[in-house]
Amino acid sequence: MRIAVTYDKEQTLKPLEEAEIIAIIDEEKKEVEQYENPGYGMSKEMTMHAILELEPEAIVVKNQFLCPGSYMMSYGRLKYIPTQYNSLNDVLQHLEEIKKNIREDLDEEMYAEAYPE
Repeated sequence: MRIAVTYDKEQTLKPLEEAEIIAIIDEEKKEVEQYENPGYGMSKEMTMHAILELEPEAIVVKNQFLCPGSYMMSYGRLKYIPTQYNSLNDVLQHLEEIKKNIREDLDEEMYAEAYPE
């Protein structure tokens, strides 16, 4: 399986537009391909477009990593793997465990926009 992960230079998982790097964990080849994120500092949708071009089957997400637009772009094209881990290393070490949480869709609070109170 090819799994997308978004993170910064310290390999800390980040929401789509805050991630400097888009990675694809290729389980078959047992490697992690890294790409510069063209949507860094821009938008979640721009990052999602770049991710979809890399043709992963799933994406690792945390709360508010996606927005309604990026979620709709990916819905039906990607599966989602929610995680509580915070780094690429943690995800790689616990990959089999977190893959058990793979889902076809997400609860709305996972991708809803955060509104300041």
